[in-house]
Amino acid sequence: MNRALFLLPLLMLAILAGFFGWSLVSGRDPASIGSVMIGRPAPTLALAGPLLKSGKPVLVNFFASWCTPCLAEHPIFTRLRERDGATIIGIAWKNKPEEARAWLQKLGDPFLYAGLDFDGKTGLDWGLSGVPETYLIDGNGIVRLHFRGPITEKDVRDTILPFLKGGKS
Repeated sequence: MNRALFLLPLLMLAILAGFFGWSLVSGRDPASIGSVMIGRPAPTLALAGPLLKSGKPVLVNFFASWCTPCLAEHPIFTRLRERDGATIIGIAWKNKPEEARAWLQKLGDPFLYAGLDFDGKTGLDWGLSGVPETYLIDGNGIVRLHFRGPITEKDVRDTILPFLKGGKS
């Protein structure tokens, strides 16, 4: 009886280790978690609100000057704006205003409107889990797509450009 009680904690530790090990190698992608925002009206954005219901699709990108993946996706937004005429709203999340401005001056500003979410409240309204995150809003102001992490050329080719041109995902 005493031996069984002694082995019980070791057995529990082995079960927990097995579960955590399986979780690491199971191939589940945390980025595949859906967004509660899909199919709902986009939350308001103080000065850029009218852009969300302009009749044209809009990209809303949350970024930060300290975010390396944001730096990687920035040229894609520049090209989308310059070559494809995309309407893009940028929100600097938990970023100092002077750092966000310097970052956009250095790299170029692809945003029709660039706002600031210093305290993170706007990000909470949008269901943001970190940066970068991008939302695709249809012409009626409804969130249609949500990208966690940096957008890629594949995202642009397969999803974003067809939506911008046809208005559907």
